[in-house]
Amino acid sequence: MDLICFSHLPWNFVYQRPQHLLSRFAIDYRVFYIEEFTCNDTEDGYSLHESEEQVWIVKPHLKNDREDHVKARQRKILDRLFESEGISPNILWYYTPMSFLFSDHLRATITVYDCMDELSAFKFADPELKNAERLLFQRADIVFTGGNSLYEAKKHQHHNVHAFASSIDKDHFNKARKKLAEFPDQVNIPHPRLGFFGVIDERFDIDLIEQAANLKPDWHFILAGPVVKIDPEILPRRSNIHYLGSKSYKELPGYLSGWDIALIPFAINESTKYISPTKTPEYLAAGKPVISTPIMDVINPYGKNGLVHIVNNATELVERAALELDTGERKTWLAMVDDYLADISWDITWLRMHEMIKRALDNKQHFRNEKKEVYV
Repeated sequence: MDLICFSHLPWNFVYQRPQHLLSRFAIDYRVFYIEEFTCNDTEDGYSLHESEEQVWIVKPHLKNDREDHVKARQRKILDRLFESEGISPNILWYYTPMSFLFSDHLRATITVYDCMDELSAFKFADPELKNAERLLFQRADIVFTGGNSLYEAKKHQHHNVHAFASSIDKDHFNKARKKLAEFPDQVNIPHPRLGFFGVIDERFDIDLIEQAANLKPDWHFILAGPVVKIDPEILPRRSNIHYLGSKSYKELPGYLSGWDIALIPFAINESTKYISPTKTPEYLAAGKPVISTPIMDVINPYGKNGLVHIVNNATELVERAALELDTGERKTWLAMVDDYLADISWDITWLRMHEMIKRALDNKQHFRNEKKEVYV
């Protein structure tokens, strides 16, 4: 069977929820991952290549000197892809409702909306996004949400909504509990090191990091990740703040291994109201003490279970970090972490999702058979 995913994120941008789930679906399905349309000088069309996870990556594009009939042209490219590759819309899987506006003519056996984020709250969000989501809710058979806060916000908008919070590949991040070889761009940074990996955008609390760095000029703050949607010039430049740029998923344990404390320094604003940071369980699996701003899906369950420190400002961050740096033994805390993470994995998340999808497929087939019997 074919699973066609529409996403707002390039496959090779940051390895996160879509990659974890769809690479597992690719074991049993032919998976096509359709990225957002871009514009270039060539005629309307698309490129297609297979990733190392055996997912087919589709990069559609429109000719940039034409602004007419955009939706119709997008549908035409999509239809050409389906015809050329012999694709059947068995499962349509959406990460962005905006793609529904040019794919609503496709009649899928099952339509899944994996609502990973509240995209309408993000910087530069399309004004059509909320209406597109409303239409997608009407068509979707199953809705997943990327966390519990998002579930609470969406559960009354559809009859079949299920919360699937951030999960983890424990074996991958457990490697960081041992001392790993340092990467060249981190090896000469002094300790103590407080690190963050992820996208640096409007959700990132720039002022918090600058204030903490000023309070502790002998501490070093490592920020590993791409800078998007904000001007890099507004980022604080201090000798103890280190911007290392994007890192591959494979490299993350190597960087984590060399940190003393891991940070989740998100601002508290509309764009972070419903986020469930995947890095929370990843940091914990790496055995690193974690300090986070009061993100709801970090407070509950991680803060309430004593696994993560929650702070409201730079002074509190420094105070908590100082206590952690003076802590010599963490066996009790690590045992709590391992106990909590024992039943959390992307394999389990994928399996539960897959079971729901198969059940929905079976129900659709049963309904069709009943209709045939009535017709006969």
